[in-house]
Amino acid sequence: MKGIIDRFEDNWAVVEIDGETKDFERAIFPIDAVAGDVVRIEGNEVTILKDETEQLRKEIEELMDDVWED
Repeated sequence: MKGIIDRFEDNWAVVEIDGETKDFERAIFPIDAVAGDVVRIEGNEVTILKDETEQLRKEIEELMDDVWED
C-alpha cells in the first residue's frame, strides 16, 4: 500500500492512505523518513518513494506560490 507520512507521535507513524490515517510502528520506517514523504508499506517493510515525494513537494510549492501571488 502507498501513503504519505502525516506525522510521528512517540513510537508511531501516522500515515494517510486513501484519505484516511492509519498508525504504524515507527520502528519499521527508515531513520531518515520525515513528514510529507510518500512511502510504500509492504508488511513490516517501508520504502520512501523519493521521486514521488519530490513531485508532491513541487506540486505543493506551486500551489503555495499561486496562493501568495495574488
